[in-house]
Amino acid sequence: MIFEQVATGGCQSYLLGCSETSAAVLIDPEISQIDHYLALATRDGLRLRYLIDTHTHADHFSATRQLARQLAVPVVMQRASPAPFVDMPIGDGEMIIVGKLRIRAIHTPGHTRDSMCLQVEDRLFTGDTLLIGATGRTDLPSGDPQALYDSLFERILRLDPELKVFPAHDYKGRQSSTIGQEIASNPRLQKRDRAAFVDMMQNLNLSMPTHVTEALRTNMSGGKSVAQLLAEAAARVPFMSLAELRARVEAAAEDLIVLDVRERDAYEGGHIPGARLLPRGQLELRVNQELPDPTRRILTCCELGYVSTLAASTLREMGFLHTVALDGGMQAWRAAGYPLTQGREA
Repeated sequence: MIFEQVATGGCQSYLLGCSETSAAVLIDPEISQIDHYLALATRDGLRLRYLIDTHTHADHFSATRQLARQLAVPVVMQRASPAPFVDMPIGDGEMIIVGKLRIRAIHTPGHTRDSMCLQVEDRLFTGDTLLIGATGRTDLPSGDPQALYDSLFERILRLDPELKVFPAHDYKGRQSSTIGQEIASNPRLQKRDRAAFVDMMQNLNLSMPTHVTEALRTNMSGGKSVAQLLAEAAARVPFMSLAELRARVEAAAEDLIVLDVRERDAYEGGHIPGARLLPRGQLELRVNQELPDPTRRILTCCELGYVSTLAASTLREMGFLHTVALDGGMQAWRAAGYPLTQGREA
């Protein structure tokens, strides 16, 4: 078996390949690592056949749907998953075949209703059901401490103690453990009485993951995160540097319309000399009135450079093909000591 483990902060994802057939599967991919996964697969001579999420993630953005569209590869999740883009729902005890590899799904609800572990040869990919020195939390949507107790003590911990444990998360740089090691040393697994375990899980008082609402929304629906929207917009838009724009402003160049897409109070508090105001929220409704010539060169700017990137992408989609965005924003412009105009333009 060809095996690659990829850490992204505390998130762990896994590329498994059959050395005989070069077929491969990717488990719990994280969206910022897409190019890395593809590079590893190419280096190892692998072709992805399946994309698997062990559960609906709440603390990072899954790459399964984007990779599925990009590679025409099916998404596999436990059949309790609410995600509408799952191509192959899989049930407890069922397998997917990847070359000579047999990957068995074990339904382990508790952290989420759709949690599952994956057993492949001598390895168990435990998602967030069993972590190294911990377990998955049960206070997020569809979490259930009673179900987690059953999944752990009635199922996972009864497997071969020599099975290597590879979780979906570890924040201490550890790569793996074994079932036996976790039974012996995992503090949460020492609460073998059901009531004591449930009480412990209900009183962990953990902080919420960053971006939990956005992560659940995108991972459950297949929608896009703000970061994805920005990345896609940036890929479609050229940029102009602060220094280049300053030179054009000082030369009073007439071939460029500077379009400030902030709200009026921010614009009047200080804007690039000669810039026009057209707030992003009114862009589509006022663009024909404010920008009657679609052949003009337009530069969008905002406070930090994010909204202006989205605005430039929108303008290009609407036919303003010579639109660019400012690399940076008014914050960087002010910090550089470049000229500002306050109030309304004449």
